[in-house]
Amino acid sequence: MTTVHHDALRAVNGVLLPGLTGTDAPAWLLAACEEGLAGVVYFAYNTPDVATTARLSAHLHEVSPDLLITIDEEGGDVSRLEAVTGSSIPGAAALGAVDDEDLTERVALALGRLLAATGVDLDLAPVLDVNSRTENPVVGVRAFGATPGLVSRHGAAFVQGLHRAGVGACGKHFPGHGATDVDSHLSLPVVDDSLETVRERDLPPFVRAFEPDVDIDSIMTAHLLVPAIGPRPVSLEPAAAALARELGFEGPIITDALDMGAVSGGDGIGEVAVQAVEGGADLLCLGTTVGRDDEALFRQAQSALLAAVEEGRVTIERLQESAARTARTVRRVRERQASAGATCGPEEATAALEALAAVGQEAAERAVRVHGPATHLDPSGPAPDVVDLRQRFDHAAGRTAQHVQTALVTAFPDTTLHAFSDQAGWEDALAAVSARQADGPARPLVVITREPVPGSREAGMLDALRAARPDLVAVHTGFPDAVPAWFGDRTTVVVACGTGRANARAAVGQLTALTSEVTR
Repeated sequence: MTTVHHDALRAVNGVLLPGLTGTDAPAWLLAACEEGLAGVVYFAYNTPDVATTARLSAHLHEVSPDLLITIDEEGGDVSRLEAVTGSSIPGAAALGAVDDEDLTERVALALGRLLAATGVDLDLAPVLDVNSRTENPVVGVRAFGATPGLVSRHGAAFVQGLHRAGVGACGKHFPGHGATDVDSHLSLPVVDDSLETVRERDLPPFVRAFEPDVDIDSIMTAHLLVPAIGPRPVSLEPAAAALARELGFEGPIITDALDMGAVSGGDGIGEVAVQAVEGGADLLCLGTTVGRDDEALFRQAQSALLAAVEEGRVTIERLQESAARTARTVRRVRERQASAGATCGPEEATAALEALAAVGQEAAERAVRVHGPATHLDPSGPAPDVVDLRQRFDHAAGRTAQHVQTALVTAFPDTTLHAFSDQAGWEDALAAVSARQADGPARPLVVITREPVPGSREAGMLDALRAARPDLVAVHTGFPDAVPAWFGDRTTVVVACGTGRANARAAVGQLTALTSEVTR
């Protein structure tokens, strides 16, 4: 291998952030670590439990001490470290609903201690999107709220909590993904607003995060098109990176996963990777999917960037500038880890998980509220019928979580879960719960909702059930601000502020303990 090619290879590897499948580092990844790989991103299939995660991180850091280990750990609906069980903490919407910045910082501190104990250097959180569009299919409860002030305050508190634990933070999705109604995992959203509107509505949380007392470590750019900024998707748009720099951000710019439907093409991610670097990105998150060849995905990006260097589209110096930004971030994280006394290990991770559960329970219980008439489920009375009306697979969370059902079955072992996958199954479920009412004393009916947007299938099913069973109770796992508009005042709604395990337990606890005083 010539010196020039070796320098180019190390420079290219220095901007790549691949994923891997499994809990053992594959040979190709270990070789890349020895050839200047910037970092890795963990997904749920790398983290079946915290002890395993700690061992994997220790191995990777032994091979490459400066490797940046990242993870998408928001809490609530989006958890990798607790993907199997569900998160011990509620997500951002719950923290925004409580609106106690000290609580948000304490939750982030406890989460950061778990991340540090599992060897994670950088959390791909917090979400700094202002969820200004209630029907947003990709942000929703992942946001602290619908106003820039609320998101700015809690985003800053979350970053400060992570920093106290010794972990870096990544604000996403720059310049703001909250005004969309398209899921960028599937296709390219367009925010067709003026730059002035974007600056006033979407950018304040990022501006706050860039200030010295917060000093966020990195940002993740969004796969969305903002014509007022430039003609290419933001993650590939030089003007978007220039805007971040104009606002004072000096750290690494990370792309959202390049295999997402908004930017990926039929020819793989090679050309997209080159365009991302041309667009000012410093770290290219490559993504991964079970069953996909992770090495092939990595090689596509690597080969395309090497070819771009050879062709003169991208210079080695440009790549080295990005690697230097990442190296500065790693040094800062290592200094914080030392200051916090953070250590990685299975025992430390298990202890940190227990501490996380305590503050998570407090946050979830404070977040849950009730909208509409007072009612309750009597634990000594008949068990409920439960119908899950959620229709859309959640690409960010990875699945439609069953934590509410689990909590209900725990409280009422004889709970009947009415599952359906097609129209005939839905009609059977509707008939079954309607018959309960006609045949005599009805079992309580609990429905689980997320996006009953007027005109949607979920809203239509909710209306049909309310017509048949006006006494039903809804456990709403979607964006809390939309509840009055989506439900009106005649239905009892337990607002869970998310569908994670902590949210679900708190919601069912509230459901069994409701009194005549209802907080609206």
